[in-house]
Amino acid sequence: MSTALKGENKDYTYADYLTFPDEDRVEIIDGVVYDMSPAPRPIHQEYSINLQSIIWNYLKDKRCKIYPAPFDVRLSESEKDFEIRNVVQPDISVICDTSKIDDKGCKGAPDWIIEILSPSTASKDIKEKFKLYEKYGVKEYWIVEPSGLFVQVFVLNYGKYEFRGNFTSLDYLTPTIFEDLKIDLAEVFGVERKEEERKGD
Repeated sequence: MSTALKGENKDYTYADYLTFPDEDRVEIIDGVVYDMSPAPRPIHQEYSINLQSIIWNYLKDKRCKIYPAPFDVRLSESEKDFEIRNVVQPDISVICDTSKIDDKGCKGAPDWIIEILSPSTASKDIKEKFKLYEKYGVKEYWIVEPSGLFVQVFVLNYGKYEFRGNFTSLDYLTPTIFEDLKIDLAEVFGVERKEEERKGD
């Protein structure tokens, strides 16, 4: 994981971000610039598309919207470009307050964020982004671990993330914000569910 494209001592903002070349895929967290993976692995994309499809089908007639990366999320108390010190591109963002959506992306916290770990960005997703999403009030944060085929679920409770567990391809998972959405993790991970598992559902 690399930081600060142009200098370790500069405090970068969204105003700086807008001047970066399009080919520089970066995020800014607390004023520090982080390189993003130049090309996600195929398995990362497969799991992302599987989740997107399930969630999109559920939301297509509802007010909430789903946005996959690349999609800029600005997290700040200020709306001024030169004061915004956090710009991230979650793998999947679900936003129910459509007033937060503008032609630049999302200004404020999505209701639900899913990050799919890549070797080069895993530490950032688990540490820096975890703290950032907690601070700015993302209601639910899922971290998908492709190598272990499990999902870690964190739900905001009185301003702090509460760990709800690790869920595998044997599980069905429901986000707290959508109580009637049942996600089959076997489908997400492309794993065939055994007949005895089906009977036990």
